[in-house]
Amino acid sequence: MLPFELGIAPRIFGLARDERRRPLYEVVTCSVRPPGPVATDADFAIMVEKGPEALATADTVVVPASYELGPVYEEGVLTGELAAALALVRPGTRLVAICTGGFVLAAAGYLDGRPATTHWASAEHFQRLFPRVRVDADVLFVDDGDVLTSAGVAAGIDLCVHIVRRDHGTAVANEVARRTVVPPHRDGGQAQFIERPVPDPQQSSTTRARAWALGRLHEPIQLRDMAAQESMSVRTFTRRFREEAGVSPGQWLARQRVERARHLLESTALSVDQVARDAGFGTAQSMRQHLQAALGVTPTGYRRTFRAELSTACGR
Repeated sequence: MLPFELGIAPRIFGLARDERRRPLYEVVTCSVRPPGPVATDADFAIMVEKGPEALATADTVVVPASYELGPVYEEGVLTGELAAALALVRPGTRLVAICTGGFVLAAAGYLDGRPATTHWASAEHFQRLFPRVRVDADVLFVDDGDVLTSAGVAAGIDLCVHIVRRDHGTAVANEVARRTVVPPHRDGGQAQFIERPVPDPQQSSTTRARAWALGRLHEPIQLRDMAAQESMSVRTFTRRFREEAGVSPGQWLARQRVERARHLLESTALSVDQVARDAGFGTAQSMRQHLQAALGVTPTGYRRTFRAELSTACGR
C-alpha cells in the first residue's frame, strides 16, 4: 500500500461531523486477505484488523492506490483474492477509486462504458488496457453518480471532500477542509497539470486578485478590475491566471458563484431571486443556466434534493 493514499479516506470522512459533533461516517479499513500486516512502499507495514468480509457491510467502498497491482495493472484482470473480495460488495454500493485504485474497478467491469480518470502518468496505459472505459486524463476527479474516480494523491482529497459535500452539504465539507488545511473546493474538471502550480517567487501571482474577487462575488466583476489588483495588463493577468489556476478568470468566477449559490440554497431560506443576486448571477435565469450546466439541476431542484437527502441521512 501507499500510506498517504490509504490515509485519505479515514482522515477526510473521519472529520465530518454534524451540528452536535457526532461522526457522520463510520470508516472501516479492511484487506482482501485475512487480518494481518500489509506491506507499504515505506519502511513500515500496516496492521489491518479486518478481512474482506467487512466489504459486505459497506455503503461506500473506497479503493486507494497500491504500489504493486500485479496482473490488475499489467493485464487488466483481477487476482482471485480481489475477485472474491469484490463479490462481497452489495449491489447498489457506491464505489470510489483513488488514483490507480481505478484499475481495480475497471478490471472488475464497474467502469465499462463510463467516464473515469486516474493519475495522468498511468492514463494512457489505463485506456489501452480498458478500451471500454471513457478515460479523461485531464481532470482531478469524475463523479458518475454511484462510481467515482480520482487522479493521483491530492486529487483523492478533492474527491473525498466532494463526496462529503454531496452527502452533507457545503458547510460540513468546508469545515473538513479547514480542519485539514486544504482548499474547500477544487472543481473535478480542473486540469491535473497546471503549468505553474507554485508561483515563481520572482514573479507576481494572482492570489490577491482571487481573494479580492471572493470578497465581492455579489457585485459585477470585470476582468480589468481583477488585473488591476495585481497591477498587470489584462493580457498578462489572463495568461498568469490560467497558468496558476488551470482555468480562465471567467471560468473560475463562474465556479465560485456556483459554489456560493449552492451554499445559500443549502443553508438559507432566501428566495431563488435573492440567492441569484447574492451569488453574483444577477438574475434567477442566469443562475439557473449556470447550475444546470454545472450540476444538471435547477436551483429549486437542487434545494429540494439536497434537503431531502440531508433529512434521510440525519434519519439514518
